[in-house]
Amino acid sequence: MSNLLVFVEQRGGCINTVTREILSVGSCLAKELGVELHALVLGDDGLASSSVELTDYGADQIILAEHSDLSTYLGETFSSVIVSAVKLGDYRAVMFPATAMGKDLAPRVTAMLDTAMATDVTQLEVSEGELEITRPMYGGKVFAKMRFTAFPAVISLRPNAFSPKKNSGAGRIKNIEVSLPSSEKHRVKEIETLGRKNLDVSEAHSVVSGGRGMKEPGNWRLLEDLRDALGPESALGASRAVVDAGWRPHGEQVGQTGKTVAPKLYFAVGISGAVQHLAGMRTAQTIVAINKDADAPIFSVADYGIVGDAMEILPILTEKVGQLNSEE
Repeated sequence: MSNLLVFVEQRGGCINTVTREILSVGSCLAKELGVELHALVLGDDGLASSSVELTDYGADQIILAEHSDLSTYLGETFSSVIVSAVKLGDYRAVMFPATAMGKDLAPRVTAMLDTAMATDVTQLEVSEGELEITRPMYGGKVFAKMRFTAFPAVISLRPNAFSPKKNSGAGRIKNIEVSLPSSEKHRVKEIETLGRKNLDVSEAHSVVSGGRGMKEPGNWRLLEDLRDALGPESALGASRAVVDAGWRPHGEQVGQTGKTVAPKLYFAVGISGAVQHLAGMRTAQTIVAINKDADAPIFSVADYGIVGDAMEILPILTEKVGQLNSEE
């Protein structure tokens, strides 16, 4: 019977959290189907040492594709290597994280394999011996259940929709030969990072998000102060409205067309709570809303709500958080 394959997203040898989530759910599915779970890692030489932890999350076989040209991400080269790896094996499904990289890769791989694809999946299970996926539609107002008729099925899974759980696999290492496309249309010359250790909003323990209620980009320093007071595991988020207005980068956008987050603590500051935004943050453990409008929809999902002007509330809140942290 066909096995399951997970694409491992890693940078500099560091495997991201969503990969652990996908391996965990994939391992459970593989055991239920009576097949193996394989993990595919692409990168420069020396991947074996950083790939050992994949075994802890259920990988029965770790497939390593090592080449100097795979040290930085490029859709053309990565998709070509992935398709080659898929064709070398017998797979029922190929799973990707629904991250920026995964959203770029999954459609490419689907087209090259001429198969079926399901995106932004929030549930994956076995029903009557078949893989059945659940994905939100219309901003999370309805959920569609689907089964595949073309294989290998390509599936992208929403980050933070699954919990990473350790479940040891066999962990066999397999190296494959890499043949890259001969005619590349472009090449990565340089990667720039923004000043602070930019913790990805989808992996932060605490998220401070702002919306149009922040009035202007200059007021974002108030959110930055709160983020810094909360500690190094905190990140900034933003609503689609302020990203579209050019106030904040798209990488911070939380919501249906942005990133899905599930932090322990989520601050929604000056965000009304449109359904598109709620689709990306309603799974946070604790939600704190600050808004001048007492009838704002965000209060319907908030655990704690403050009705008032964020410009006045944020400095006080930041001071109190700082005091609490200094007492620890």
